[in-house]
Amino acid sequence: MNAKQIIGMVVAASFAAAILPAQAASLDAKTAEIIKRDFRDKGIAKATRVNQDELQAACSKYVDNVPAKLKHKLEAGQEKAVKWPADGKYMGDWKAGEKLAQSGRGMTWSDKPEDPAGGNCYNCHQLSAKEIAFGTIGPSLLHFGKTRGNTEEMQRYAYGRIYNAKAYNACANMPRFGHMGILTEAQIKDLVALLLDPESPVNK
Repeated sequence: MNAKQIIGMVVAASFAAAILPAQAASLDAKTAEIIKRDFRDKGIAKATRVNQDELQAACSKYVDNVPAKLKHKLEAGQEKAVKWPADGKYMGDWKAGEKLAQSGRGMTWSDKPEDPAGGNCYNCHQLSAKEIAFGTIGPSLLHFGKTRGNTEEMQRYAYGRIYNAKAYNACANMPRFGHMGILTEAQIKDLVALLLDPESPVNK
């Protein structure tokens, strides 16, 4: 590539950067129009799922660079909305949690409204030393409780993180399981037990 070509590329990039802000609103409106036109309700899967709340819109706009003040505001709002267990207990049955973590069912158009959703945890995390296939989008959870302990403070942290990970990191990839009604309080407690119970395969 010669100097003239390089200069041309720089000029073109500068021009594109200059006109992008002016076009952003128009492109956003066009995108919203296409989504509204092409997404349809089917079974329990409703088109409203693609409607973004303030947090989702900010993460779409800024990706991993949400301004610090806005990020703090969004996380504080999500934390305030966490519904903690009324009985003050955060751990359930780790065996039920293991089944839940390995289930990817739920919330598709073919599911019934009364069908319980799975945690789908294995798609993003390593959960036990015996697993030979697991996702890597999220960190490994192997020995989670063994290394962190299972104090009440840690139980509360794990519960809150599963309930709404975005209260801790606004643009986290992890779904807001409790906040969005994907998992019940009892299911979240079972997953907390899976992570923290010494007898759980996570901690073996």
